[in-house]
Amino acid sequence: MERAFGLTLQLQKPLAFFDLETTGIDPSQDRIVEISVLRWLPGGEQDARTRRINPERPIPPASTAIHGIRDEDVREEPPFRRIARGLLDYLADADLAGFNVQRFDIPLLENEFQACGLTLGLENRRVIDVLKIFKRMERRNLSAAVELYLGREHVGAHGAQADTEATADVFRAQLERYDVLPRSVPELAEWISPTVPDAVDRRGRFVKRLEGVVFGFGKYRNRPLAEVAREDADYLEWLLGQDDFPGDARRLVLDALKDAGGSAGQST
Repeated sequence: MERAFGLTLQLQKPLAFFDLETTGIDPSQDRIVEISVLRWLPGGEQDARTRRINPERPIPPASTAIHGIRDEDVREEPPFRRIARGLLDYLADADLAGFNVQRFDIPLLENEFQACGLTLGLENRRVIDVLKIFKRMERRNLSAAVELYLGREHVGAHGAQADTEATADVFRAQLERYDVLPRSVPELAEWISPTVPDAVDRRGRFVKRLEGVVFGFGKYRNRPLAEVAREDADYLEWLLGQDDFPGDARRLVLDALKDAGGSAGQST
């Protein structure tokens, strides 16, 4: 029977909120350095556990700058394989919840379990991604920005002049509100979209190495693009089918497929 949690949510089974701190932002390649789980139980109780994990690889300084966890902080902690079974038992029959878990935390956690010969069993769990609720319920457009930063209604929305003027006003208000923002255009542009060293496309999907252009993301990270084009053209075709795949990176993939004798079935 369903029971109310805080008079706002009906629970038939535990709901486990969780968050990961990791060695990086690629769920297919990076490792967990800390995990925290908060379980809501059907009876209204809560139970929480947090532990650090030795990723068995160096933690990049850029990641330490975000979560503050250094190599020496996890040197004496167990690797994931030693806590995997206990963690899986703790999650037991729980549904899962978190912020951006569907795109990052769950894929990374799945990979960690799979490396240990275990499975998270998502087919038997429901997933609540709080970020998706946030995005669906809170507007993220210019009118919402005008209301938030300027405290007024955006009159003339979708008119080019009104939108341009409102955008400039919002930008001015952001500069006034956020002291952390750089005060020069080059520095601010870099803050918004950090440059990837040796990138050959604007977003750093591919980078230049001695062996040629290599992947900077995903399951083929550090593998030559030309090699993947020869061995797994279907994966590149799939990338080309993603709406958010950048145009300049798309051209690199198309050229690689052409050179490999494949046909992308796409037009530039």
